[in-house]
Amino acid sequence: MDAFVVRSLDEIRFWSRIMKEHSLFLGLGFRAEDTRLKSEADRFYKIFEDIERRAHEFQADADPRIIKNFNTEVGVAAANIWAFKRMVLGLILQCKLPGQTNFPLLVDHVSREANYFRNRLEELNTGRLEPLPDAIIDENVFFLKIMADHAKFIGHLLDPSERKLVEQAREFSNDFDMLLFQAQDLSSMRPQSQTVPLLSQFVDENRVSVKELRDFKKTARDLIDACRIKSIIHPLLADHVFREAERFLFILDMFEQSLSGVKVNRRDILSS
Repeated sequence: MDAFVVRSLDEIRFWSRIMKEHSLFLGLGFRAEDTRLKSEADRFYKIFEDIERRAHEFQADADPRIIKNFNTEVGVAAANIWAFKRMVLGLILQCKLPGQTNFPLLVDHVSREANYFRNRLEELNTGRLEPLPDAIIDENVFFLKIMADHAKFIGHLLDPSERKLVEQAREFSNDFDMLLFQAQDLSSMRPQSQTVPLLSQFVDENRVSVKELRDFKKTARDLIDACRIKSIIHPLLADHVFREAERFLFILDMFEQSLSGVKVNRRDILSS
């Protein structure tokens, strides 16, 4: 079993589905008259739906050369959807799409994820993997911002009458903003901050908070599915943000193992 193949397929299977769903959410937020933008979003949906399907057709014993070419192809698609998202963000911020319902922060959010996906594929193809201490900090800076954004989106898409849930979402937003600030401080103190005790505490603290947010997202998703709360949250969006929290927890678990004495290096983590 080739670790490069396994990790590449894992990344593509996860993130192609995320990109596909981003296309759907953006399309739902455009106005009826935004036919060109709707058409482009639908085109990206089909592109990433096909990529996801093909990724699931490969086996772990696939030829690494074929997977490297697949990574390159998918990386181009990720770069293209990133450019589309940034173009849409520009139109929104210039007030050229009045009445559309995609938050500017959401469009920026999904573009950051596309850029992360593109960079990860390039990292895998070139074999330029970050040293473990850098990976721990950088992955947390990225995902803590994602989690903070999710809490803000949930709070704004719940009906205002759902006061308790809105307040819970606001508390999670504040908590993850604080965790992000701490991560950025740790990052600016590199390399002196990259000691095992500091990184271990950093990962452990974040893991506890992500588990709590993951559980909150799961509860919200289940309540939305059962039509038990009032919101304008698409059921697929509720599941989407839950899966991303699960992804972050998986990464934190791998980091925690490496810092607790288990011999796991950066390449091992990427092939898990």
